[in-house]
Amino acid sequence: MTSIVIPAHNEGVVIGRLLDALLADTADRDPGEGDIVVVCNGCTDDTARVAAARGPRVRVVDIPTPSKHTALRVGDEHARGFPRLYVDADVILGAADVRALVAALDKNPELLAAAPGRDIPLTGCAWPVRAYYRVWQRLPAVREGLFGRGVIAVTEAGHARIAALPPLMADDLAASLAFGPRERRVVEAARVVVRPPRTWSDLIKRKIRASTSSAELERVQAAQASQATPSATPAPSAPSARTGTADLRAVLRDRPGLLPGVVVFVVAALAARRGSRKAIRDGDFSTWLRDESSRQGSA
Repeated sequence: MTSIVIPAHNEGVVIGRLLDALLADTADRDPGEGDIVVVCNGCTDDTARVAAARGPRVRVVDIPTPSKHTALRVGDEHARGFPRLYVDADVILGAADVRALVAALDKNPELLAAAPGRDIPLTGCAWPVRAYYRVWQRLPAVREGLFGRGVIAVTEAGHARIAALPPLMADDLAASLAFGPRERRVVEAARVVVRPPRTWSDLIKRKIRASTSSAELERVQAAQASQATPSATPAPSAPSARTGTADLRAVLRDRPGLLPGVVVFVVAALAARRGSRKAIRDGDFSTWLRDESSRQGSA
């Protein structure tokens, strides 16, 4: 049985659309086809009520701790089977997309993890946000990695790999980097809708969070490498999804017309680096700068 774990912290405005999409074409199918567990963590809104109203296919677990990592582990305790999907409450994923991910894992025994192709609707976003995402979506790490999609599907063996990860703000990035290129796949036949921030200030919030969480991940990687490698032996480079100047130059070679977008991308990266400096210096890897504009007007 496929299990879907949805951690949700104050997502009452958006979680209904995700659950409706997951349940939309399953009425005539085996009711045991899928198992959906919504873990409401530290919610002060109506997330639990909205989720429970979707019927018996959706099991709601309410915990007092506002922690995504804790919610994922609690979800694992209640989930019934594999493959297992972890899905953010603010994305949109349909039942057919779930089946496409499961089919990809079932067909290839080498695959331990998979994620859907990403659709980012930019209508209604400020022009710098649109310019930023037109560049971001073309970066090799973004195209090939499992992060930034709000969905990751794993086999039982893949689950063991990510369950061993420490609690990190960049949980989806860490999960993506935990698998080698032959062990993970982006399944373009499956699609997820990821709503971007609408405003420049909310984009910078997301970027500061990404910069801070990447720094935390790199600290953990460095600590693990120093423990595993004798001091006389250079530690191997840890996998990374950082964007380099070579990546941006490659984008411009392919699409020279994206020069304004590359400029916006660099400005956003510099702003995020400045904004994350204090949190990184203080070791504050728990303050979650949440973008609310992507949730506005959602049903």
